[in-house]
Amino acid sequence: MRTIKTIRANDDWTLDVAFNDGAERRFDVKPLLAYEAFQPLHNLKAFKAIRNGGYFVEWESEADLSADTLYLEGISIQ
Repeated sequence: MRTIKTIRANDDWTLDVAFNDGAERRFDVKPLLAYEAFQPLHNLKAFKAIRNGGYFVEWESEADLSADTLYLEGISIQ
């Protein structure tokens, strides 16, 4: 099962994610900011306060994204 090794929140509301299988992907969160669950992430400081849960990432606002979503919808950065 794919898990998140490291994650970095960037100033442009993208996430750089490294997975346990060596893959590295960039995921753009901007389109999700239109949804109520992601509204608090308009604040860059709140966006950057991300937590790696291994199989998911989450923010203090309880918004979260699965490792599969980040991988499948992300763009390779290798």
